[in-house]
Amino acid sequence: MASQDWFDKDFYKTLGVEKNVSDADLKKTYRKLARKYHPDSNQGDAKAEAMFKEISEAYSVLSDPEQRKEYDEIRAMGSGARFTASGGGAGGFEDVFSRFGQGGRGQSNADFEDIFAMFNQSQGGSFGSGRFGQTSGGYRGFGGPQKGADVTARTTLDFTTAVQGETITLQGEDGKPFKVKIPAGVADGQKIRLRGRGRPSPDGGENGDIVVQIKVRPHPVFTRDGLNLRLTVPVTFTEATLGATIEVPTLAGDIVKLRVAPGTPSGRVLRVKGRGVASSKGTGDLLAELQVAVPTHLDDAAREALQKFHDLEPKENPRADLMSKAQV
Repeated sequence: MASQDWFDKDFYKTLGVEKNVSDADLKKTYRKLARKYHPDSNQGDAKAEAMFKEISEAYSVLSDPEQRKEYDEIRAMGSGARFTASGGGAGGFEDVFSRFGQGGRGQSNADFEDIFAMFNQSQGGSFGSGRFGQTSGGYRGFGGPQKGADVTARTTLDFTTAVQGETITLQGEDGKPFKVKIPAGVADGQKIRLRGRGRPSPDGGENGDIVVQIKVRPHPVFTRDGLNLRLTVPVTFTEATLGATIEVPTLAGDIVKLRVAPGTPSGRVLRVKGRGVASSKGTGDLLAELQVAVPTHLDDAAREALQKFHDLEPKENPRADLMSKAQV
């Protein structure tokens, strides 16, 4: 901030408070004004944004005891003086220096260095490059109070809860319980942010957030594929060969029937529309991947029948195409 600004700007007037205002009343007044003029609440209003910048700048100085003390000294020093010559002479400088026990004219360079050192400046430096006028963060670098720290919480959900959604209760770091609404379709590794539920600001700003990290237990049958649910469904050799109608479970617990066409190979996927994850982003499907189950135990009659089938089946090599492609 330029030196002239420190003399000219009345931060107490900007916030509408008396010079002896308490820290508590200062904070209360600032938060009320910040809510009123915050740019998020006044989209496209340049005057409101400028006002928000001014009150944030004022509060960033007055809320800091050390800066407030130095600001008051500067304002007192500025009553009738400026860091510019007045009337063609150097009276302005004399008025300022006299407040620090200086004689004004005829002083050495060391005197000037002492004056600038008070403002955290080096000789020849400019006001605004030091501590005065620096912002402490805030909206678009306007300054003002800092947001409180975020708090991280973790929870593990079963697969069904993650897919269907539910309101659960967790314990905060202070030992108190708090509720979290789990949206339908939350994924493993996803984070849910509870705004304003974290640690308080150190200087009157917004509270931090609680960030809940989600871990989802695997399901013994179903897996996620985006909004789709997948499962592997075994079928017998004869079902895959001759065709069949089979029953398939759903995550909701009911059963759906699927038609397996004759000659269906292992790995074919059958789709059940709308039986996947239902979320705000849409609804997925249930994908059933068929897997031909090879019998491991055959009695003599079954073995004999299967041998007869082998003698009668077409003498085609199912690996012929694989072999030819491998030679390319």
